[in-house]
Amino acid sequence: MAAFDYTPAQSLNAGFSGRIGFAFSSLVATVAQWNAARSTRAQLSKLTDRELSDIGLSRGNIADF
Repeated sequence: MAAFDYTPAQSLNAGFSGRIGFAFSSLVATVAQWNAARSTRAQLSKLTDRELSDIGLSRGNIADF
């Protein structure tokens, strides 16, 4: 009885393109995270000292976000 292998062969390019895709998606996620933090800092900077105190923050804490 003969056996046939129908699984497609993996090429070296598929692995390389997969790594490129992963690197690109990681870059996009990092930029999105940075942008969210930037937006949060901008919004917190617009609050008054009293409003910041109400939520338990001070101006010095804004940079931590």
